[in-house]
Amino acid sequence: MKTATVKELKAELSERKPQELLQLCLHLAKFKKENKELLTYLLFEADNEDAYIEKVKKEVVEAFGNIDRKSFYYIKKSVRKILRMCIKYIRYSKKKTTEADIRLFFCHELVRMTPSLKRSSILKNIYFQQVKMVEKIVTKLHEDLQYDYQLEIEDLQKAFRNR
Repeated sequence: MKTATVKELKAELSERKPQELLQLCLHLAKFKKENKELLTYLLFEADNEDAYIEKVKKEVVEAFGNIDRKSFYYIKKSVRKILRMCIKYIRYSKKKTTEADIRLFFCHELVRMTPSLKRSSILKNIYFQQVKMVEKIVTKLHEDLQYDYQLEIEDLQKAFRNR
């Protein structure tokens, strides 16, 4: 089966009645967990971005707390899983400030984690990659926000050096 383009889908959806659209959305939500999560964000959390960011941060803290620290192999796998989760939540929002906040928080938690990420080149690479992505995002924001985020990035880098 050939998948329709976004333009074709938009044209077809514009011709449907509201009740049909409701049924399509519910069917889509039942099909896959990510679809349901996206609908939950759009319907309940998109209006209050700060509360959404706090929920994501709580989930990240909980995930870092559940890491199996027996070996760096398990730590690396867990950190990558947490990063995938963060990226999924960033995709739901599509706001650059939300992306910067979540990525910075992920980096802060990574730096605070024990054992130190400095003992693993893979974890250091993940950390530096995320910091680089935040710096790239920050350049696209308003000047006032750029200054605030730049201070936060500097604090993060100081914490990394002192760890």
